[in-house]
Amino acid sequence: MSVSAPVTVSQGHPQRWLILGVICLAQLTVVLDNTVLNVAIPSLTSELDAATSDIQWMINAYSLVQSGLLLTAGSAADRYGRKKMLITGLALFGAGSLTAGLADTTGQLIAARAGMGVGGALLLTTTLAVVMQIFAPAEHAKAIGIWAAVNALGFACGPLLGGFMLDHFWWGAIFLINLPVVVLGLVAAVTLVPESKNPRGDRPDLLGALLSTIGMASLVFAIISGPEHGWTSARVLGSAAVAAGVLAAFAYWESRIPYPMLDLHFFRNQRFTGAIAGAVLITFGMGGSLFLLTQHMQFVLGYGPLEAGLRTAPLALAIVALNFTGVAAKWAARLGNPAAIGVGMALMACGLASIALLTASGYTGTLLGLLLIGAGAAIANPAMAHAIMSSIPPEKAGIGAGINGTVAEFGQGLGVAVLGAVLTSRFAALVPVAASSFPAAMAAADGEARRSEIRDAFASGLESSQLVGAVAVLLGGLVAAALLRRAERADSGDMTRTQQDQEGAPW
Repeated sequence: MSVSAPVTVSQGHPQRWLILGVICLAQLTVVLDNTVLNVAIPSLTSELDAATSDIQWMINAYSLVQSGLLLTAGSAADRYGRKKMLITGLALFGAGSLTAGLADTTGQLIAARAGMGVGGALLLTTTLAVVMQIFAPAEHAKAIGIWAAVNALGFACGPLLGGFMLDHFWWGAIFLINLPVVVLGLVAAVTLVPESKNPRGDRPDLLGALLSTIGMASLVFAIISGPEHGWTSARVLGSAAVAAGVLAAFAYWESRIPYPMLDLHFFRNQRFTGAIAGAVLITFGMGGSLFLLTQHMQFVLGYGPLEAGLRTAPLALAIVALNFTGVAAKWAARLGNPAAIGVGMALMACGLASIALLTASGYTGTLLGLLLIGAGAAIANPAMAHAIMSSIPPEKAGIGAGINGTVAEFGQGLGVAVLGAVLTSRFAALVPVAASSFPAAMAAADGEARRSEIRDAFASGLESSQLVGAVAVLLGGLVAAALLRRAERADSGDMTRTQQDQEGAPW
């Protein structure tokens, strides 16, 4: 059996930009589905008679399965072929979307969402891995910038698309809209995308795949459960303990076998660890901020889902504009990766602070914050993804993409959980009622004065949570930039010593 060699050459694949368009289209559907369901919660509650626990599992089944399988999916892509796994991911995602759109019970919808999570894990890893294979190294930064811009577009425009669909169609349409995109993606992937895989053909690490899936799913479950059940509850502590134990076993196993799914030596590379730290915190700030801001616009300001989505769209538009025009790539090239990440995350921190301190003055402060976050993410996010992927051998591109996706999922979940907890605790302290959620407090309010007091308390909670996010993102940028700078200096020193050795060697 012949083994497909990597397709990367000095000029890149002749149809690389067309292939990138196909890849971005497939990626867009996956990222959209991470956020599009949030605006459909009222419809699902009434039409499917869904309980609160059902709604939580409709949302969490997708993220739990996807985040748990990212490393395994990346490893499978490296071993069995990235094109094969891309096609498989599209097919699974399409089948799950069809089932979800036609579901008439909560159980069916939860199962369909879990199936979509499997397809999503394959797509998130194979798309970035294929980008690294079809583009020459000189074009990696620009191609990753476009790929990252599509990620941001899907993430921020999920509520916008969901609101539009719900204004014109029934709730199942938010899933069925994926089908034409999936069909187009399948045709294009079969005809255009070249196959590539790890030429070594390492044995499959089945135990590592099982441990990583259980460990990551348990960790994400603990993060998701914390805000509602309490961080010291048996559910959260039990899930966290399982995650810690299983991930420790995973690390031990990976360090002992000759064909690890995840080579732990990657973490000795300061460029890799610095980029990982930055990637966690950039998604921490962006994910948590957008999640809470959308609630603020709907609960406090009274906007509908579509209008709230429109008012958060400038964040995504800033990222798309700066990356698609190449402006962000030029800035990053001039600054260098460490400075680009530091500057980008400082801009994001300023954006979060603007939302926290200027939201009360009207939409202008929020708009400024969204544009600053978008500009910062446009510069820093591609630089971090490039740092992660360039720290890993090309034959391990799939597992590299899996790592990149895993830290993004972890950061986003952590941002929603931590910033949500800050908001909830602040709100509960200012509104001491039995049911401390905003809808419950408003329902129990007696008179407009009390409702105004509750709105002010929620706004105060939003301010506190956004400021916490701003500090975390700023510190993360400084840490990531410092580690990357140190790695560059170490590499420069190694090159200098090598040149000196060569000059001093006898010919």
